[in-house]
Amino acid sequence: MTKDLIAPQLVRYLEGRGVRHVFGLCGHTNIAVLSAMANSQLQFVNVRHEQIAAHAADGYARVTGKASVLLSHLSPGLTNAATGVANAALDCIPMVVIAGDVPSYYYGKHPHQEVNLHADASQYEIYRPFVKRAWRVDTPELLPEILEKAFLLAESGQPGPVLVNVPMDFFSAKIDVALWDRLGANAKTLLKPSIDDETARAIISRLLDAKNPVIYAGGGVALARAWEELRALVDHLQLPVAHSLMGKGSLPDDHPLVLGMTGFWGTSFTNQTTRTADLILGLGTRFKEADCSSWEPQYTFDIGPAGAKLIHIDIEPAEIGRNYPAEIGVVADLKSALRVLVRVAKDMAPKGVKRPALVQSIATFRADFAAKNVEIQRSDAFPMMPERILADLRAEMPQDAILTSDVGWNKNGVAQQFDILTPGSILIPGGFATMGFGPPAALGAKIAAPERVVISLVGDGGFGQNPAVLATAAAEGLAVVWVVMNNNAFGTIAGLQMAHYGLTYGTTFQKAEDPMGQTPDYAAIARAYGCDGVRVASAAEFRPALAAAIASGRPTVIDVAMTNTPTPTSGHWNILDIYSPGKKVGHVSTN
Repeated sequence: MTKDLIAPQLVRYLEGRGVRHVFGLCGHTNIAVLSAMANSQLQFVNVRHEQIAAHAADGYARVTGKASVLLSHLSPGLTNAATGVANAALDCIPMVVIAGDVPSYYYGKHPHQEVNLHADASQYEIYRPFVKRAWRVDTPELLPEILEKAFLLAESGQPGPVLVNVPMDFFSAKIDVALWDRLGANAKTLLKPSIDDETARAIISRLLDAKNPVIYAGGGVALARAWEELRALVDHLQLPVAHSLMGKGSLPDDHPLVLGMTGFWGTSFTNQTTRTADLILGLGTRFKEADCSSWEPQYTFDIGPAGAKLIHIDIEPAEIGRNYPAEIGVVADLKSALRVLVRVAKDMAPKGVKRPALVQSIATFRADFAAKNVEIQRSDAFPMMPERILADLRAEMPQDAILTSDVGWNKNGVAQQFDILTPGSILIPGGFATMGFGPPAALGAKIAAPERVVISLVGDGGFGQNPAVLATAAAEGLAVVWVVMNNNAFGTIAGLQMAHYGLTYGTTFQKAEDPMGQTPDYAAIARAYGCDGVRVASAAEFRPALAAAIASGRPTVIDVAMTNTPTPTSGHWNILDIYSPGKKVGHVSTN
């Protein structure tokens, strides 16, 4: 029997799984692992706050499609990272969190930083509400098989984060290397379920018989990397595609059959099309509240006995029929299922389906919508109009660039009126809608795809959450461009408060004395961290500054003053009825 220390064996195991980057922050409970990584193939991405590490690992996993690895210190380190891990959980992003803990022989004695106010040895319980599984490693010999299970669980079924909680003394313990070696016989990925031909024929038959069928694409399309298969089905049967917030980019937005996003921030055309459909094919979606206008049938979806029928395909059984009754519910991997559906569709309808009137109506809507925005997209007003910022960004950004959004105009406006032309190239915080996600997620995306341009579009509220992201960008030489849409407020919430309560108490920031009126100066902060920083002083300066930042190959912050006008809405959200019962009140400008 050959024994070796766990820390170097853990590093070798990660290397063997193809892991190349580990995100995290040091602490006395994990430096044994860090020391073992020093001369390995693994690169430790060092940060100044654990939430940055978690969001960066999230962005990394979205781009690679594989579980990222987050290394955390105990207690405050683990809780600092919790928001980022929960964000990944609600968006179904695979992640393995390895957390150090107090020494196993001190459980219950309340050593330095132990969480034990209500139960001993309970640190791992902090993550239980949102991770797929939280393991507490109780003996050193169990760590190898727990890690193997952790990666498989994170990446299989509906993906998501898992926690492996390890007492710090175990990292320095010696165990038999055979416990690690035997794992080599295990499959490192699991085969995913598909659908049979009988089920596929039933689905295609209903699609062919329907008068007004609509595909509703959710974030599961991206999780399954099913973009090409979806396009093949859409093109053959000429099916219109609406999408959820997380389904943005399932097809290129310039595809002639893309309707756009539904719900509160969706357009009236999209909401009307889905509401009057007689058959909805839901793909990898939970039918979330904001996407479905709080599930009130007069706005976005009228699914039920007297309305549209639903065929719902998802890898997770609990999602099927969660918010709308499904006539056919299918548990399957979308990439595999769509591949079968395409084959069966070509067999049942070899000449395909043509819907020229539908294609023309979508084209007419797009042209009308674009025409209404032309003037504002060209406005020289300063602070800038958000529509001008988005238009200039789209004109300058490469088609395959990765865009991370945050929360506010940069999420809602982008989802509604910004074309994503390469599927899978937009990273959005959906389920948790976490402010502060975008800037560090861009770091992870750039590490995962260094050859691609990565841009983070974020409000000043979101960027101000963790500007220390710039320290990591400078240290790692990550040429991310952060565009800070600076309205000197938590703008979306300020607009809601003004509309319903007539004030902006606690939602806007004190303005500086200088003519720009915004504080702090994020461009100056960027320069202090060793990055480039530009503060534009007119609308005409923005696009050239963006072009220069992309060309520079340097981490750059562009701080651009923006008016706080609301994203247009045509759907419904029940919070408005809570604020102002019986009244038709939405967002207003706070400028």
